[in-house]
Amino acid sequence: MSAPSLPYVRQTAGAGAARAAARRRGSGHGSERRPGWVTYLLLTLALAVFVLPIYYAFLLASSDAQTIAQNPIPGLLPEGNFLANVERVLESDIGFWKALTNSVIVATVTAASTVLFSTLAGFSFSKLRFRGRKGLLLFVIATTAVPTQLGIIPLFIVMSQLGWIGQLQAVIVPGLVTAFGVFWMTQYLESALPYELIEAARVDGASMIRTFWSVALPAARPAAVMLGLFTFVASWTNFFWPFIVLGSTNPTLPVALQLLQASYFKDMSLIMAGVVLSTIPLLVLFAVAGRQLVAGIMAGAVKG
Repeated sequence: MSAPSLPYVRQTAGAGAARAAARRRGSGHGSERRPGWVTYLLLTLALAVFVLPIYYAFLLASSDAQTIAQNPIPGLLPEGNFLANVERVLESDIGFWKALTNSVIVATVTAASTVLFSTLAGFSFSKLRFRGRKGLLLFVIATTAVPTQLGIIPLFIVMSQLGWIGQLQAVIVPGLVTAFGVFWMTQYLESALPYELIEAARVDGASMIRTFWSVALPAARPAAVMLGLFTFVASWTNFFWPFIVLGSTNPTLPVALQLLQASYFKDMSLIMAGVVLSTIPLLVLFAVAGRQLVAGIMAGAVKG
């Protein structure tokens, strides 16, 4: 129902009520509110803080080793050596294209599997009733308190016994699902998926798997997109475990970029050119999926 007009308010409640209504409308509540200059200033500062490291890496990548040695803090404008440094990275013996392909495979498979299995587990924990449900969920959440470094040695022993050292499945399989993903999807589906939709699907003769695929998964789309995006980024930038289990024989991109460092000399322009190259796919991903991510979050918020 729309708000009454000011003349109507003036006739029914008097001039004082009309002035109060005008002040309320003029203050801009709800969707009519426009951000002020302070909001734009804070957003500009936040954007500058996030963009500055990437731009600094680009400035170093456009310079050369001699200039960086003389002046580690570059000027505000890039120099003209970026394409030459990129060409040096692509022609180096680190196997850039192979490492890029490995990173795409690992990050894509890990993100897709994490979304699928976390949504399955979240649907089970949030909407199904079975014995030990709360205790099992508590155990899954408690595993997030265990540092990753504590499991490196036994995990490496398992991978060695399986004969997976130096192979991509040694990185993919341990990351097929995460405890945070299970907790994230459980909390989201707890409030976003009404029991009435599940009961209606069951009454219509849908199996539990069909109910999950046709009812729960569409309802979980906003949270699933966000989980998949952040899982992809975390897998893309992961260095510690791939460096241990893959080494230089079959590296992902962060491990390959580490090979650009020589034993006694570090060409920062070459290293930063490789860093910028590895960052470009993530920037493209956020540019493509950013609008869909925000739209999915807003759709979930409205429907919830």
